[in-house]
Amino acid sequence: MEELIFVYGTLRDPKIQMDIIGRLIEGTPDTLLGYEKSTIKLRNIVYPILVPGNNGVIEGEILKVSQEELNKIDEYETDAYRRVKVKLKSGTDAWVYMK
Repeated sequence: MEELIFVYGTLRDPKIQMDIIGRLIEGTPDTLLGYEKSTIKLRNIVYPILVPGNNGVIEGEILKVSQEELNKIDEYETDAYRRVKVKLKSGTDAWVYMK
């Protein structure tokens, strides 16, 4: 079964996709409304993270992944992020990682 995930940070990077998922995924551009980017520091590295923000607009892309690939992404994101289902501007429902 295919899962849709909205990515807005490191998971858009082809090198990260290869390291984590094992393949490159061509994403479909989309937008998430009602959230803003913030940052989180993990292992002395700063990463982007989403937080609620009424006027926020996050540009990103939708990736189609398998359940196994989604599990790998869950491990990569650690428990510092939580995966939730959101409705994107296009009307598409997708998973996203946020605070």
